[in-house]
Amino acid sequence: MKVIITVSIILLTAVSFPLLAVRQTPSLSPVAGEPPSFCGGMRNKAFLPGESLTYKVSYSVAGVKFATAGEASFNTAFEHFNGKDVYHIIGEGHTYPFYDKFFRVRDKYESYVDTATLQPYKFIRDVDEGGYKTYENVSFIKSTNTAIMKAGVFKVPECIQDVVSAIFYARNIDFSRLRPNDTVPFDMFLDRTVHHLYVRYLGKETIRTSYAKFRTIKFRPLLVKGTMFEGGEKMTVWVTDDPNHIAVRIESPITVGKVSVDMSYYRNLRYPLSSLVDL
Repeated sequence: MKVIITVSIILLTAVSFPLLAVRQTPSLSPVAGEPPSFCGGMRNKAFLPGESLTYKVSYSVAGVKFATAGEASFNTAFEHFNGKDVYHIIGEGHTYPFYDKFFRVRDKYESYVDTATLQPYKFIRDVDEGGYKTYENVSFIKSTNTAIMKAGVFKVPECIQDVVSAIFYARNIDFSRLRPNDTVPFDMFLDRTVHHLYVRYLGKETIRTSYAKFRTIKFRPLLVKGTMFEGGEKMTVWVTDDPNHIAVRIESPITVGKVSVDMSYYRNLRYPLSSLVDL
């Protein structure tokens, strides 16, 4: 087992897999007098500082589900960063003590996101997974469209996301303007590379998670085949069909079975959780 936090924030963290064509979405064009719904015009209407979300991560092999092996959390605060108002978003993941014996995970991701544009100023990744450790500290310089880190200076698009800011950016997508099979593209910087990503909207569905029954919006992000995940659009994400747009379930096949991530706790949502059908 590995990469607990990556599984949990995989809503939009997967890097591009260009074998699938992206169909640009005419329905995403801006309405007169309104900003465009992505890149350069997104406004936060989905969350507030003080929000807290927790997720439980479990695995199944050959149809047999194992006990929950770990959890991930996201916490959002309002801060000032270099004279700017920002959301400081922290995502953390860890295995439970029993599973530490087999594969210990202690991951922490941070993003400092402009409150007006939802674009990141800084991204920090501090990962310890089974003895593999990595640390990245990336500063995004908007005036020069560059990402600066210890490894060097990298050119990035004007509209860029990191793996944490991308999740909160996506929560503000106006899904009502999408048709099933439409895609929403964006760019993300990770591992010294700009990745061209998208999520594919699949429609609406009512599902029951380990927490409750929800009315949801369903979509799939594009994945790259790697040591953990299969490539293509095989991961499925369900977010609440209410203005909060919080993920309540994520499922994906992995090389040794399937991983499931369910929301288990929430606090200080911006809106009532009106998508909840029953407990």
